[in-house]
Amino acid sequence: MSLPLEGIRVADFSHVMAGPFATHLLRMLGAEVIKIEAPGRGDAMRNYGADRRYDGMAPAFIGVNAGKKSLVLDLKQPLAQEAARRLIATCDVLIENFRPGVMAKFGLDYASVRSLRPELIYCSISGYGQNGPRRDWPAIDNIVQATTGMMTLGGAAGDAPAKVGFPVVDTLTGQTAAFAILAALLRRQRERRGEYIDVAMFDASMAFMTSAIVPYLVTGNPPERTGNIGYSGQPTSAVFAASDGRQISLGVVQQAQFEALAREVGRKRWLEDPRFLTPDLRRKHSAEMRDELDRVFAEAPAEHWETRLSAAGIPCGMIRNVAEAVSLPALESRRLKLGLKVPGLPDREQVEIVNAGFLFSEDQPGVASPPPQHGQHSEEILKSLGFSAAEIRALHIED
Repeated sequence: MSLPLEGIRVADFSHVMAGPFATHLLRMLGAEVIKIEAPGRGDAMRNYGADRRYDGMAPAFIGVNAGKKSLVLDLKQPLAQEAARRLIATCDVLIENFRPGVMAKFGLDYASVRSLRPELIYCSISGYGQNGPRRDWPAIDNIVQATTGMMTLGGAAGDAPAKVGFPVVDTLTGQTAAFAILAALLRRQRERRGEYIDVAMFDASMAFMTSAIVPYLVTGNPPERTGNIGYSGQPTSAVFAASDGRQISLGVVQQAQFEALAREVGRKRWLEDPRFLTPDLRRKHSAEMRDELDRVFAEAPAEHWETRLSAAGIPCGMIRNVAEAVSLPALESRRLKLGLKVPGLPDREQVEIVNAGFLFSEDQPGVASPPPQHGQHSEEILKSLGFSAAEIRALHIED
């Protein structure tokens, strides 16, 4: 078995979510990831959540740190800074998400360490980038959801702004960083040179929102809030109630799909109704079209419609909660869940995390070992970097 990033070593100076998610993706592709943590409690994500029984190994931490190694360094100490420099000299990639300027205070910014490893790929993640008037402004996920306009895109007209219900900005920023790192590694393979990558949460979010932003840039018309109606604005791309009270999401946006839907549900008359002949006419007569669809979907349960329409090539899905979604049998064949044994957890040691979200033809992405305990690999790594036992003791390593 081989994975694309085997042999790539990553120094991970990041914490909480965006940076660790980027290195999590690199780890699942085979990279060795060494997570540098502060003394004390380490990465704040180790203690996320309200259940104190999980402190040190919180579920959110498990989800993006499996298979990494933990090295504790107090970067305010000169000897720890020397340890970091020695580590960086052995690495292919460095990723950090401190506020701009912090790594320079430690003497670990790109300008200071590039000579240690001229082919180093150095990636900085911040709220608003390493330059510009907002460079020093603090930002976390919900702040960037607010400042990019993301909070105004969901819901219906007149609703209060609302954030997405999971840290979408952190996640997409981590994916953006991982994508940029892979591109830089590919170019390094050709040109044998390093790279400095500046990833801003705000910038990554704007790019992610292309489908909402570019129409405004082209037409000058701000995006409308359409509730559960799809991007197409078609009344046939919306949410409907089934006979069992469960809801389904219909995604009929093409003319051929609409014609197939009309035949499948026994409403061929729609194909001759002058109100429904084209997408523009259906949009114009949206209320009448939705009334027709409401009556159709009230005839059978949601799961019936999902199975029947999907089998007929008509996009349709039953609205599920997260617990229902992760219990679907299809996740097994798609290798979407990975089993991990995490010693010391309350109630159970065997847990599952989510995989990378894609499949290779062979040698699948993934990770088999648990997240590290705080400082678990400190002595091992420092010995490999040439530090003596006395120097390791002086670094106040916590096992």
